Amino acid sequence: MQCPRCQSERIQRDYDDASVFLRAVGMHKLLCNNCGLVFKGFDREGKFQRAPQTATGTKTPIVNRRRGPRVRGHLPAAISLIEGDAQIGKVSYSQPSRGHCETISEFGMLLSLVGTRIPEGELSRKGRLLFVRVELPDGSIEAVVKIISYERATEGQKLWQLGVQTHQMSEADKAVLTAYLERRLTGG
Repeated sequence: MQCPRCQSERIQRDYDDASVFLRAVGMHKLLCNNCGLVFKGFDREGKFQRAPQTATGTKTPIVNRRRGPRVRGHLPAAISLIEGDAQIGKVSYSQPSRGHCETISEFGMLLSLVGTRIPEGELSRKGRLLFVRVELPDGSIEAVVKIISYERATEGQKLWQLGVQTHQMSEADKAVLTAYLERRLTGG
């Protein structure tokens, strides 16, 4: 069977069933996987299934869609708010809060901290810029990061977990970070 519009043979049963009377005579709603056309056709033997199948008949594995590998660690970090206009270049930093970098990659970090010096409203604002200094075994790196996710645990201390994306980092710090990540990924 082919699609009436594009003549493709990539057909599956549509997710919306045809009426009971049409199904009794073997007619079903079919869906073209190429152009998306929904049409009616005969399928008495049940040849067309609801989900497209791969050539081997097995489901395809879930692909890791991250841009770069992540490395877990418990690295000391100092986290400060950036106050002022970062576009003009005239900024100041708040007093740093001590925290930890739980996960690090080329493109971002997962930071945990007790937000004692930083107001709650600032930590829960997506897109807020922070200045972070992370202590790696080979030396410290500094980066301007942007908050993309946040979570606050209210048990015991008011612990924050911030998912941040690297906004700006010097070339020297990128080299130190890349060397650290490569060493950790190779097991060294």
